Amino acid sequence: MGQLNAGIIPVTAFQQNCTILFDTETKSGVVVDPGGDIDRILAALKDNGITITAIWLTHGHIDHAGGAMELKEKLGVDIIGPHEADQFLLDNIETQAERFGLAKDEARNCVPDRYLTEGETVSFGDHVFEVLHCPGHAPGHVVYYNRDAKFAHVGDVLFSGSVGRTDLPGGDHEALISSIKDKLLPLGDDIGFICGHGPGGKFGEERRSNPFLT
Repeated sequence: MGQLNAGIIPVTAFQQNCTILFDTETKSGVVVDPGGDIDRILAALKDNGITITAIWLTHGHIDHAGGAMELKEKLGVDIIGPHEADQFLLDNIETQAERFGLAKDEARNCVPDRYLTEGETVSFGDHVFEVLHCPGHAPGHVVYYNRDAKFAHVGDVLFSGSVGRTDLPGGDHEALISSIKDKLLPLGDDIGFICGHGPGGKFGEERRSNPFLT
């Protein structure tokens, strides 16, 4: 098996980091949070010769899950995650799309093939990710953590210098800070992360300098 690698495709007007996690040798992998612009995602997969085995969702907001059903149909793979507490958000994607003035087929309601809970694992090839249930930004938000690679995909829980919004339905600022301080930071200062928007970073840097955590 090769190394774990990641490619980021910022999608939609929300500039959400749709992430392709893949093995450098076998070129198999997963798409995390296909929020939209499915043609761009498919083109990137084709250009790089990557075969996708599943779609992983961190949470149910439109900018992360709006394109999941279309991509599932195009690739014939399962949608895995988030935690079932986010199903009410996944059921409301089309209503959100209308509010943002998006075309009818640009974002679709989503029903995952499998929900995730704390302590489960998901994998492709030899790359195993632990599932951490990290509510706060959304009640069913999950984080994917690869212990071997010292890497986490944290979705919209934590950002470089910031944290996820909690003013959306189901948001809870206290729960969010607890998720970060009790579940993410204890994993270690050297854990690198990709987040849902903007640049990633390392947990240690956030622990030391993130104004929401210090």
